[in-house]
Amino acid sequence: MPVVIVVGVQWGDEGKGKIVDYLTEPANLVVRFQGGNNAGHTVIVEGQKTALKLIPSGILRPTARCLLAAGVVLDPHALLEEMKSLEDIDIKVTPERFGIAGEVTLILPYHKAIDGERENLRAGGRIGTTRKGIGPAYEDSVSRDAIRMADLFDEKHLRVLVERNVAKKNKYLKSVLECDVQFSPDEIFDELLEVAKTFKPYVTNVSSEVDKAIKADEFVVFEGAQGALLDISHGTYPFVTSSNTVAAYACVSGGFGPKAVDRVLGICKAYSTRVGSGPFPTEDTGADGDTLRDVGKEFGTVTGRPRRCGWFDVKAVQRAVRLNGIDSLIITKLDVLTGFSKLKLGTSYVLDGKKIEDLPVSHLDIERVEAQYEEIDGWQEDITAVRTLEELPSAARAFLDRVSEVVGCEIGGFSVGPDREQTILLDAGLRSYAALK
Repeated sequence: MPVVIVVGVQWGDEGKGKIVDYLTEPANLVVRFQGGNNAGHTVIVEGQKTALKLIPSGILRPTARCLLAAGVVLDPHALLEEMKSLEDIDIKVTPERFGIAGEVTLILPYHKAIDGERENLRAGGRIGTTRKGIGPAYEDSVSRDAIRMADLFDEKHLRVLVERNVAKKNKYLKSVLECDVQFSPDEIFDELLEVAKTFKPYVTNVSSEVDKAIKADEFVVFEGAQGALLDISHGTYPFVTSSNTVAAYACVSGGFGPKAVDRVLGICKAYSTRVGSGPFPTEDTGADGDTLRDVGKEFGTVTGRPRRCGWFDVKAVQRAVRLNGIDSLIITKLDVLTGFSKLKLGTSYVLDGKKIEDLPVSHLDIERVEAQYEEIDGWQEDITAVRTLEELPSAARAFLDRVSEVVGCEIGGFSVGPDREQTILLDAGLRSYAALK
């Protein structure tokens, strides 16, 4: 059975949750490998919309076990709220269905306070953080100050960690951020004792579970959050997230070797979007961008913020294909392009009058990049009822063919609407995964 990694190839919001949900009907394990509750996946099944922020999309499949791997940062209260929202639609998140790595770093109240105050101080230079404490929690992990899930089960040790961290954070908030917010170590300690009681049955050795599944020839799906162009190392820094979003990090976070990976799937919109600040070479700030936003309902699952919209960026997707070793692309939201007489593909970049082959490292240079476009014919037919490639209008098929040609990657499938049944797989390998049920 395969190990498949699913990643976004743009700036997030590509529809990864929908595709993971589609692939996980036969899956044994579905593993979220990075990020926190700053990224949401929306899945629609028979008209019912479910927004997931932490729990992998495979939770909607009754036979899949879902895991949060070591590279995730976890807000316990956000997770509890998500579990309760799933119970409201009769999906029980039991320890048999869901597990959390002991290495997971916890997001605590002081992380969220620091995140918000820093963003306020940036004023015109804001990064666009969701203020959910993601970045400060990852900072604690790297600086070896984190309180991890496994730390909750030794009260004496936990007390030492809490008192040390709260003292540091209070001093930082007051002296550096000039903020009046201060935290009580006793309150946070008591809160974490309750968290420990709630989540102890869920704590598991994710690396060991993944290893056993691989050796037992089971089907394992790794689910990323955000997109490759938001990667902390390879994205449009500093307008990036705080974790590595590329496929290779699934191995690091999940605790297994790269030789076990069978396939990497890239999820890609038929156009481009971005939330918040940061360079966006193919952004369309005119009527076409507004149309893409309105028709595509481009508003953040977590934040509700309107997404910036623009045309398909070939060079950016080429970069993501290279960074992730992507085998095939799933093109989502193809139906949103219906109604345009002409479609644009951003096929090249120009900087200071010269063509360049890749995004520059400096965001100052990226902001000056000009996208060069190729126009192709659009289509007017409603394609939301399409269920095969042959049913697509010829112009829509030509669009997919041209994207494959210029990006240099096969198209493994496409979607023509938000529902689970509006996803069409073309790649024989992908169909074989879906047929494993």
